[in-house]
Parts: sequence; C-alpha cells; structure tokens
Amino acid sequence: MKFEKSQKLYEKGLVHLVGAVNSPVRAFSSVGGNPLFIKKAKGTKITDVDGNEYVDLVLSYGPMILGHRHKKVQKAISKALKKGYSFGASTKNEIKLAKIVCDAFPGMDKVRFVNSGTEAVLSGIRLARAFTGKDKIIKFSGCYHGHQDALLVAAGSGLATLSLPGSKGVPEGAVKNTLIAGFNNLESVKKHFENDDNIAGVIIEPIAGNMGVVIPQDNFLVELKAYLETKGALLIADEVMTGFRSKFGGAQEILGVEADITCLGKVIGGGFPVGAYGARNEIMQEVAPLGGMYQAGTLSGNPIAMASGIATLKELKKQNPYAEFEEFSSILEVILLETAKKYDVDLVVNRFGSMVNPFFRKGEVTNFEEAQESDTKKFAVFFWEMIKNGVFLPPSQFESWFLSSALTKKDLEKITKAIDLAMRKVADSF
Repeated sequence: MKFEKSQKLYEKGLVHLVGAVNSPVRAFSSVGGNPLFIKKAKGTKITDVDGNEYVDLVLSYGPMILGHRHKKVQKAISKALKKGYSFGASTKNEIKLAKIVCDAFPGMDKVRFVNSGTEAVLSGIRLARAFTGKDKIIKFSGCYHGHQDALLVAAGSGLATLSLPGSKGVPEGAVKNTLIAGFNNLESVKKHFENDDNIAGVIIEPIAGNMGVVIPQDNFLVELKAYLETKGALLIADEVMTGFRSKFGGAQEILGVEADITCLGKVIGGGFPVGAYGARNEIMQEVAPLGGMYQAGTLSGNPIAMASGIATLKELKKQNPYAEFEEFSSILEVILLETAKKYDVDLVVNRFGSMVNPFFRKGEVTNFEEAQESDTKKFAVFFWEMIKNGVFLPPSQFESWFLSSALTKKDLEKITKAIDLAMRKVADSF
C-alpha cells in the first residue's frame, strides 16, 4: 500500500491545523507514523485519499452502527436538508427522537439533546449536583468522559484521595471536587464516602471503552448502585460509547442496573454531532426552563441530526442485529486468541456486544492499571500490518473496535487473513 497523498495532506495540514488533526486520537502518536486521510466510506468499507480500501472497525468510534451511508439514513438526511439546515427553534423531530430514546431506557422519562457526548456528561454532572445539593463527583481511573476540566484528572499511584490535573491548562481548583476510584473496586468508592459527605454522585462507563473494553466484575455495578442509594448519591451512566451497541437501549439494562442519569452521544445522531442526557421526571424537573439548573445550546436538536438519528434508530430496531453482533464478536475473539497462540504472542481479548478489544499481555484486564501493562509496541506493529492488509483499526491499544450490522462473512474472512499476517509480523518483530 502507498500512503503518498495522506503524507502530503499531513504536511499541508501542519500549517494551519494543530498536528494536522482536529482530535489527538487521530494523530497516530501511539502507533507511530502519520495519520491517514479518508476520502469516502460506504457500508463496511472506508477509503483513504490514496485509494486504499479497508474494512472499517473504527466506524467513527461507534456511531456508524448500520455501516456507512445506509440508504434509509441517507434518504432521511437528504429530505431534511431540503427543508433547511438549522432554525434555532423547535421541530417535530426533536419530540419523535426523544420518545424513541426514552422508550429504550427504563427510568428515563425526559431527555435533553445537546451537541456532543462531552456536553451530555458535563450537563449530567451539573444536574446531579443540582438535584442533590452536593458538589463532589467520583469518577473511575481509566474512564474518559470528555475533555471538560473537572474530569481531566489522573489517579497518581494507587487510589488517590486528592485528584491532580491530567492536562495542562486545567487548574487544581477545577478538579478539587473530583475524586478518583478504581474500576471494579467498590471499596475505593466507599472510602471516599467515609471521608466526605458532600458527594453528589458517581459517573461511570458501564462498560469502559477508553482503556480498552473493560467489563464490570462480580455484580460491581449492581452493588455500586445499591450502595449509592444508601448515601443519597446518584449513579450517572456514561453510555456515549455503549448506548445501543449491546441491545436496543443501554448496557446498564443488560448488567442489571438502572442509572439515575444516563448520558448518550454518537449513535443517536446516526453519525452527526449529537449528545443527550436523560433521567426520571423528578430529576429532569431541575433543568431549565422547568428548574434552576441552566443548560442551553443554540444548535441542540439540529434538524439534520434529528432526522439522521430517527432513521438510524428505527432501522436498528427493525434489524435487531444484536444476536449477529454476539456471533461475530465471539468468532473474532476466537480468531484473535487462536492466531496469537499459533504465533506464541501473549494476548487477552475483552468484548461486550459489538465492542471488541485485544490486549497484548498475559492475564485478564479488569481495570486501568492492568490495561496499562499491555505491550503497546506490539500493538503498533499489529496495527500497521492490519492497515497494510486492508483493516482499519483505532490507532490505540486502548480504544475499542466496533462492529456494524453491515458486516459480512466476506469481511470477516478478510479480517481473519489480516489478523494472521499481523500476528505473524508481531512474532517476527519481538
């Protein structure tokens, strides 16, 4: 494969774009080399500016769950475009999409649309504080909830009681009300409550997707929710990544827990910039114009995004591809593990619904510390060999692979061949 045009665009992009990208996750920093520039996509395939075609397992980091440019979604977008792009006023489709979303999540009576997952989370946290009258929030090490100041914190060594900023430009004051706990470690949550009575709630990805796919163990979420109820604190579920990926609704229902506030993004806009947060009536009554918690967005409920979201979720419900997702992801897990064993490469695979993640290490991965023990150098070799053999992966050991309902057995055959070649390359390189 040649990447000459991508290279030229990268060099040109350096002039007026920061690092030639608009998000650090596109920069390929952790795998070496320069980012690929994409020209088009259709179905399960994505094509770069050099004409190289790949089976896409990034899927815009999740939202293209039907594959790219699904004909019904495309039709809905085209129809909406003819009526106007943005009104700064209410439309009927906002009500229609709100009903679809609320019906999919038990305990969600009302929803507020925003423009991104980051917006959804920061608003959900503000809502938890408004409802409880308390200030502090607990987050888990390794869980990412957008680039807002209060959540860009690192745990340091062990379970730090005091949070430290994880980004330049974030003052210590911005994170003074953020506490860090360990994923799958309820005792680390309890310790915070034992020392502090000003905690509004806990935010968590029900299935962590930003330290790789990490799954709650031994009823962790159920026990967490039960404990929070005894403390008068709220559970905030960040389902920006997991929403509609394991069932028509959220991962929390599969895991047997009902969050007080749920944050969504990605898929409910069918690929357009959309987010949402929702809860039962008594909590949502706090949001303006009904209550005193102010949150607004001029472009929230954008008519094109609403049309795309409605078409995507209607088609997704009709297809009900979740059994197929489970079948394909289980096959992919077996292929990865058997190929790794064939070439004597240490590998463990975590998966949930249509999310899959191989970690280059021995032993299970149940938290951020274990995920960080993965061999990122081996992943980098694996990544580029997969690219060269026509499979587009997230350029990070710690990002989930995503499946779409458009995936075919022929695609799986191509992925299988690429995995064999990539795993052999890893074995030969180390």
